[in-house]
Amino acid sequence: MKHKLLLYSFIGFYAFAGIMHFIQPAIYLEVIPDWLGNKSIINYAAGAVEILVAGLAFFKLSRKMSSYLAIAMLLAFVISHVYFIQLGSCAGKFCIPEWVSWIRLIIIHPLLILWAWKIKNITQ
Repeated sequence: MKHKLLLYSFIGFYAFAGIMHFIQPAIYLEVIPDWLGNKSIINYAAGAVEILVAGLAFFKLSRKMSSYLAIAMLLAFVISHVYFIQLGSCAGKFCIPEWVSWIRLIIIHPLLILWAWKIKNITQ
């Protein structure tokens, strides 16, 4: 039961997160540094990868690939988290306390990586 909850919440989380890149792109565009290139392409690619991570995690045969892809993606997202902090923890008009940004980067982000690592061997 614990493994199913871990897996299905992972799938739901990444499916939702990926869809949000298409529904609310403006928020994401704000935290993509200009030097990375075309922000729209990066945003939609990130959303598509998150949806792919969710889809791959659904199937036992591709779950390990989903895990590794999620970890790689999360490591790549560190750039945006640091940039968000450099922007004063604001994405356009959306602002959060700076300490929350640091908690996201230092605690929550590694926990998401651990979550991705944990689902790789679930055989259900």
